[in-house]
Amino acid sequence: MKIFLGADHRGYELKEKIASWLFELEVDFEDLGADHLDEGDDYSKYATEVASLVAKRPGSKGVLLCGSGVGVEVMANKFDGIRAAIGKSAGQVKAGREDDDMNVLVIASDFTLERQAKGMLIAFLETKYQKNVRHERRLDEIEKIEANN
Repeated sequence: MKIFLGADHRGYELKEKIASWLFELEVDFEDLGADHLDEGDDYSKYATEVASLVAKRPGSKGVLLCGSGVGVEVMANKFDGIRAAIGKSAGQVKAGREDDDMNVLVIASDFTLERQAKGMLIAFLETKYQKNVRHERRLDEIEKIEANN
């Protein structure tokens, strides 16, 4: 599994910590930036890069950060096949992986403590989608909407 990682200036510091955790965990990942703190950058660039790569590479996942999390979440969910959600706790992220096959974890850097982010990241990486009839039906419904828009 490959992880694509991206953040704007407000998520930059926490993204750097997440990159080091992924490295320590020996997870295959690609840091798509920002590669330095740039107060003038826009979240849209990083959300587009991460979401487009996750959409093109089945089995891959993404982690996106911005201040509120909302901007990157909205942008990422514009891509077919992306199921991005703001993580609020490790338990909520686990449920999102199990029930909805969430493939992009969004972290609101202005509202998330480092230890919370690490717990959510671990839950995101370790939790498997629980394929069952009800969950598959819901994902099929999402795909139908994507196909018609």
